[in-house]
Amino acid sequence: MLIIPGNSVRLPIGYFTLGPAYCHGTPFQQVADLYTNAWAAVKNLVGRCSARGIGVLVDLHALPGGANNGDHSGTNSGKAELWGSRSSKDLATRSLLFISKEVRNLDGVIGIQLCNEAEWDAPSHGMYKWYDDVISQMAGIDPTMPLYVSDAWQLDEAAKWSNQKNGPGNRNSNPIVIDTHLYWCFSDKDKAKSPQQIFEAEVPNKLKELDPHNGSVVDHGAAGVVIGEYSCVLAEESWSKGGGQSKDDLVRAFGQAQSKRYQERAGGSFFWTYRMNWMDGGEWGFKQQVKNGSITAPPNFGLDHNDVQGRINNARQQQQQKKQESHGAHCNYWDSNHPGQYEHQRFEQGWSIGFEDAATFFGMRAGGGLRGSGGDKIGMLDLWVKKRLVESGQGGKCVWEWEQGFRQGVQNFYELAGV
Repeated sequence: MLIIPGNSVRLPIGYFTLGPAYCHGTPFQQVADLYTNAWAAVKNLVGRCSARGIGVLVDLHALPGGANNGDHSGTNSGKAELWGSRSSKDLATRSLLFISKEVRNLDGVIGIQLCNEAEWDAPSHGMYKWYDDVISQMAGIDPTMPLYVSDAWQLDEAAKWSNQKNGPGNRNSNPIVIDTHLYWCFSDKDKAKSPQQIFEAEVPNKLKELDPHNGSVVDHGAAGVVIGEYSCVLAEESWSKGGGQSKDDLVRAFGQAQSKRYQERAGGSFFWTYRMNWMDGGEWGFKQQVKNGSITAPPNFGLDHNDVQGRINNARQQQQQKKQESHGAHCNYWDSNHPGQYEHQRFEQGWSIGFEDAATFFGMRAGGGLRGSGGDKIGMLDLWVKKRLVESGQGGKCVWEWEQGFRQGVQNFYELAGV
């Protein structure tokens, strides 16, 4: 299964979307018949997207009782009752198990999201225990399906938890991806900032909470993160502090800063939303912001097939020399600075697999494996390292050398391919 957030949509649904059987005893009971064909429509949409090379993240956006007090959480009750209600959590679990069974053989589904925007205090009300319980049951249906969870607005804590779930010892568990949302238009604190403060000082430093949690699966497990929602919207109070720059220019700078940062540090990002029914969406609309040049694709997506293949060929011509250089540098560093008993051949083995994986992803479109132009890079590298490490059967005290080699092989391919 390939995880390709750059070519995917996040599709929000509700538990009621699954049909009348899931509406009993809920606010939707009296209108349950309206949802008789809703799930079939979702599967049809997944198929249409898949036929066009677009993956779908099935997002259980509205949960029984509400995961937060917003009206996008199912009803306009203003309450987040999921976390304190056993019956609501049971229905949510049953809904997710149904989705798991339905999509495990459905082409085009790149993941299932368990919960959208959990209330900030949900962790103190058993959120992670519920996550653990549901994930263990979903693993019994399909342990390969990536599962996405809300960080409850606390990315550092979610990353710590995901490190444990994505540890190398969990060999038959689903990949866990954190969904975090980034907006600068709602709080009074953000309204007091100028656009320049936001896109020059804050956006480039977002996601630094991930730094201690990435980079070594052997040491602390993997952490994969996507920006499940963002926009080019700021409050009017912020736009008014633009210092005389036109709003169009400010919007463009804001969007480009976000594009750059999320491509550098996240495994993918989903703009809210594609467009409005009556317009391209303004600062909320992906379509409008792509037109404006605010949202930009990774540069490697613009390469034509011949260029992609040429870069792969160039990298392969230098592959063996680069491998010897990297292996030699690794051996020299450890033997000279920290003499001891090592198994340096593991670095070499990992390097070869990492290089080949990077080349395979990069050439997928040129080889006809995916639609469109461009060359793909491995997204959520930590999770991919964990997957390949488990598959390699590596173990023992020197397994870290295999991981370092794998990561170096990936990096060296990109250097030689010029991306």
